[in-house]
Amino acid sequence: MFKPDVICVGSATIDTFMEVDRKISQIRLGDKALVSKFERHSGGGATNSAAALRKLGLKVKVLSKLGRDHDAEFIEKELKEYKIQNICLRKSKQNTDTATIISSTQEKDRIIYVHKGASLDLKMDDFKRSQLKADWIYLASLMNQSWKTAVEIAKYSQEHQINLLFNPSLYLARKGVRFLKPVLQATSVLVLNLEEAQALLKVKANPKILLPKLSKLGPRIVVITNGAKTLHAYNGKFYASPPPKINVVNTAGSGDAFTAGFLAGIIRKQPFSESIRQGQAQASSVIQHLGTKNKLLNSEEVKNFIKRHKIKVTIK
Repeated sequence: MFKPDVICVGSATIDTFMEVDRKISQIRLGDKALVSKFERHSGGGATNSAAALRKLGLKVKVLSKLGRDHDAEFIEKELKEYKIQNICLRKSKQNTDTATIISSTQEKDRIIYVHKGASLDLKMDDFKRSQLKADWIYLASLMNQSWKTAVEIAKYSQEHQINLLFNPSLYLARKGVRFLKPVLQATSVLVLNLEEAQALLKVKANPKILLPKLSKLGPRIVVITNGAKTLHAYNGKFYASPPPKINVVNTAGSGDAFTAGFLAGIIRKQPFSESIRQGQAQASSVIQHLGTKNKLLNSEEVKNFIKRHKIKVTIK
């Protein structure tokens, strides 16, 4: 047994990617659309972040509830390949989470169908509290019964002085500050995209206004990503970083890749700007391929990517 640098808590999914050579807007009910490309990969906030952190050389475990099905076996096999242990002791009666991503080569757009199953079912007796001992807990999005467990984990992290990174989805952000307050108060680092930040605070404002407001809720560090547009971060100072211009194949998993790369820099006490660059590099590599873990970079590859693409960070 070893004490991990990070425990990643959240969902594990099977992502099915299908590509069609037609405009999605032109596909009608009853049509039989020919799929030109089909791939299956594992995904989910917990396993995506854990794999990216492992690739960067950190010691990682996950806490993610799976079903009793073949999809769970697929995920478990992949976790073994990354040498990542899942500390969840029980399987759910629900199926393992799945997502189907249908994209169009003509429109460069997509539709995502998501089924939440086992990830809604995480309970405190599914793991031992002593297994949560780590330097950091990476808390991805959890809902329903699992949200109650997330609140207990946040309390545990606060009581035991464990740093907490919180990466909520839009589903959670829309529930507002009052609902998320128990976790936000325990959070050291908050990472979310612009739409999520605006939904959480229930205000349409720019990152410069949103960042200090979010920081006042508890987190000492806040990052707001914005897809292909400039990323903004705050740690008492304002930072801005435009992502490099690359060929984007699929953006699924980009947020997890960025957050893991950024957190790895924070853990290793790298300069704040360098941590942002590292996150940008990891995310930019992943979105050039299908699959949320495809082409994750190791530390040396991250350095080369940053240098090659001249990733910039400015302090305002």
